Amino acid sequence: MTRRAPRTVTAALDSVPEGEEVVLVGHSYAGLVVREAADLRPGAVGHLVLVDGWAGPDGASMFGLAPEAFVAAVRAAAATSGDGKRIPPPPPAAFGVVDAADSAWLAGLLVPQTLSTFTEATRLSGAVDRIPGTAVHCRPATYPFDRFGAALGYRTLALDGPHDVMLTDPEPLARLLLDAPGHPAALREQEA
Repeated sequence: MTRRAPRTVTAALDSVPEGEEVVLVGHSYAGLVVREAADLRPGAVGHLVLVDGWAGPDGASMFGLAPEAFVAAVRAAAATSGDGKRIPPPPPAAFGVVDAADSAWLAGLLVPQTLSTFTEATRLSGAVDRIPGTAVHCRPATYPFDRFGAALGYRTLALDGPHDVMLTDPEPLARLLLDAPGHPAALREQEA
């Protein structure tokens, strides 16, 4: 993973007022990013939520977690993109975004991703393992996101929808996020 991604998140965590904690949410590849960022700033993070997120222990990388067929397909896509260092963005339909308007909007935002983000291992001290987490996995499953969260000791929740569920079914996902332990809405309910 490029070191820039966790540093960007930790910079945002550095602006959290003293004594406040955030619920940090990572989708897909960003599951690795938010775990590394939380490991670097554990005092600022009260809860982690992975949404169909890749995640593992210290030294995990996306390619280390992914099935070989996925790794081969991504490497082939990078090889055909011209320089072999970037992965061209897949079409929105590959992640379940099939509505014409949503698909056109998303396609206009997608950019190539560096191959190194998929190959570079996370660096974790173990601090992140003391932060509670929730792993939301979409159904039907594309990859074993439920097992990634369970292996970390996270509470796992299923959500019907494709990988990019935040675009296709935002309301059910928002309800799950608002119910996440550590979220102010969930804390208010616990106090009542």
